[in-house]
This record gives sequence, C-alpha cells and structure tokens, in this order.
Amino acid sequence: MKIIAVDDERIALEGLLDVIREAAPEAELTGFEYPEDALEFVEEHDCNIAFLDVEMAGMSGVELAEQLKLRNPDINIIFATGFEEYRKEAYDLHASGYLTKPITVEKVKKELYDLRRPIPKRRRMRVQTFGNFEAYIDGEPISFKYSKTKELLAYLIDRKGALCTSSELQAVIFEDDGGHESYMKSLRRDLLETLEDAGCGNVIAQQRGKLGIMPNRLACDYYDWCDGKRMGIVWHGEYMAQYSWSEYTAGVLERMNKK
Repeated sequence: MKIIAVDDERIALEGLLDVIREAAPEAELTGFEYPEDALEFVEEHDCNIAFLDVEMAGMSGVELAEQLKLRNPDINIIFATGFEEYRKEAYDLHASGYLTKPITVEKVKKELYDLRRPIPKRRRMRVQTFGNFEAYIDGEPISFKYSKTKELLAYLIDRKGALCTSSELQAVIFEDDGGHESYMKSLRRDLLETLEDAGCGNVIAQQRGKLGIMPNRLACDYYDWCDGKRMGIVWHGEYMAQYSWSEYTAGVLERMNKK
C-alpha cells in the first residue's frame, strides 16, 4: 500500500502522517507540504491513496485531486479537512472518503478498510543471485520459453537498473558472437510477455529499445547485500555461478566481504 499525504501546514501534516503510520504501519508513506511536489512524485511513483487537505495556498485540495486523478485514475482520494462544505466537490470527484478534523486512527482505519478502489494484490518477484541464479514469483520459479531468456534477466539484474542496449545484451548473452538479432528479439519478447502475464511486468524499464531492471520492485539478495542488509544472507563466494560474465561482480562482492 502506497500513500501520500498533502497539507501545506507543517504541523498539521506531521500530525496526519503520525496518524496514518499508526493506522497502516505496513504502508509506504510520503508527505508533502506543496501540492506541486506531490504531483511530481505521483508522475514517477505508484500511489494507491492520497490524503489531502482542502484549503491550501496556491492549489486547493480539490484542484490537486483533479490533477492526481488525471495522472492516476485509480488513485483513492481521501480528503482530510476541518471544513464540511466541500463534501459536494468530493462527491463529484468520486472521492473514496471525507474526513473532518481532528483526524483519528480509527477514522483512518475505517476509510482504508472501505476504499472506493480496492488495492490489487501485487505478485512479488524475488531473485537469488548468490550461488546459481534463480528468479521466483510468489515462491515459484519463473519458467521462460527460452533458456537464454533467464540469462537475459540475470544480466539485467546484475546491471542494477542501468539501461542496456540490444547490442550490449547480445554481446554478453552470445559472447560477442554476432548474427543473433532475430533471436535477441525473441528473448526480449519472451522476457516481457512472461513477466507481464505473471503480473510483474513493472519490474522492467524500457526506453528507446533499451532494457533495464527496476531494483525497487523486486527482492534480491545481491541488492540487499550491497545496501548493508545482510541479515540472513550467507556469502559462499559464488555469484550467478552458471554465467561466465558474472565473474567481475563476484570479485567485487568478495572484496566487500573481506572489509
């Protein structure tokens, strides 16, 4: 569950954030004093719910709600205000809820329980890189049409979000053996269609023929290790052991392990 809260009064915003955190401790929560910053955030990030004050300087909560819905028609708008007179505007916008201040944990829980647009459960992708490479969705190994598709995914994971051209990917996957353009297109299609059908298409970024992974949209032992989250992860000196191109990263990890 991903939530934003917007109120141009700092103290009121901090209070609202505290209440939401207590009501939904598992949620990813971000607060904004300026509506423009909230709009910019929603353009680049998924968001399921927006708690909005109504009377704000520059852009009202109603105007902000209209802009948010243009960017994300499925977002749940919950107004959090000290004024009753905006209920009609909220109704016209098909808002999910309308809370009057003071906002309490009980009020927030009630609105989160009865959202106008229920939040779909996203399938979670997990990747194992220490030892042999393997990728899972909901605990089940991902099955691709081509074995090389799995290696393509592994390389994108190794690049940690960097966008890779088709020529780079072909050089790595086929070890600089040219003449595989058609096969490379099939691998790309297999990767995208398999992940999309499994509900995890959002883990891949595409830009002008380039491919990259979205690191924050999957669980990965390699990423956790680099971020210092090493609890429960054991390094035995092997990283994507079935692929020769992984040796450089394996060396980096070995040096990190010795520090």
